[in-house]
Amino acid sequence: MHAVVTGGGGFVGSHLAEALLADGHTVTVVDDFSAGRRAWVPDAATVHAGDLTDPDVAQHAITPDVDLVAHLASRKAVNDADPRGQFADNTTMVQHVIAAMTDAGVTDLIYTSSSTVYGEAPRPTPEDYAPLEPISAYGASKLAAEGLISVAAHTQGLDATILRFANVVGPRLRGAVVPDFIEKLRADPTELEILGNGRQAKSYLDIDDCIAALRHVYNHADAPCAIYNLGTRTTTTVDRIADIVAAELGVAPTYTYTGGDRGWTGDVPQMRLSIEKLAALGFEPAHSSDQAIERAAADLAAEL
Repeated sequence: MHAVVTGGGGFVGSHLAEALLADGHTVTVVDDFSAGRRAWVPDAATVHAGDLTDPDVAQHAITPDVDLVAHLASRKAVNDADPRGQFADNTTMVQHVIAAMTDAGVTDLIYTSSSTVYGEAPRPTPEDYAPLEPISAYGASKLAAEGLISVAAHTQGLDATILRFANVVGPRLRGAVVPDFIEKLRADPTELEILGNGRQAKSYLDIDDCIAALRHVYNHADAPCAIYNLGTRTTTTVDRIADIVAAELGVAPTYTYTGGDRGWTGDVPQMRLSIEKLAALGFEPAHSSDQAIERAAADLAAEL
């Protein structure tokens, strides 16, 4: 199989590219490396460096010999300083990918969406929960992209797999709570500032489980637009993450809090996705949320 992985220089994308190459597939990575790193792209992958808001980048990379496009590229910051630009960029990239696939006759698409499409929904949140009311421009852009993909699936013959991620953790993770705590405690092991009140509780998914679940759904789901949550049955609080990271580093800091029930504007303080639909398809994650954090803390402490 020849797979194009957009955002293949990023955290999840680089791990997916590695897994596909390990199974003998051909991989083309498309990335502008504004967030990802060229060094994370496996040597065996072909690289198209470019910004997918330019339609020519997608047209150049997605050719008739491609079998699958995994679209992971996006502006991911939930508290992006330019939310209108973030929404425009993320939806534009999806439109350019779909147009290039249509022109090349490529039908198989994996799209990595997010739990943020649900907003502050009851937990555990199933895929058919409604109404979907995201509270960030990032979540709104993911939901809009899902709509564009659904249209293409039902009118243009696209075979789409949409995956709504919980918080994925592991090696190469940046801009998230575990690496943030590691960096703060390396700078000052006596005190750790925690955003919010520390009681925010979310599901954390180990990167190995994420890649395995992604591939399992792609291989087994049967629908023109199959939507699946990827997460765990458990949650971990921010205070618990702080405890795990501090223990990994061998320090005992005093915790201080910025206050409030969320860490930033657009943060969803309580999140747990239902994975009953994923389980019915034959997949269960190997690691709990706490175990995912423990593994990520160990890996990132060594990496950083």
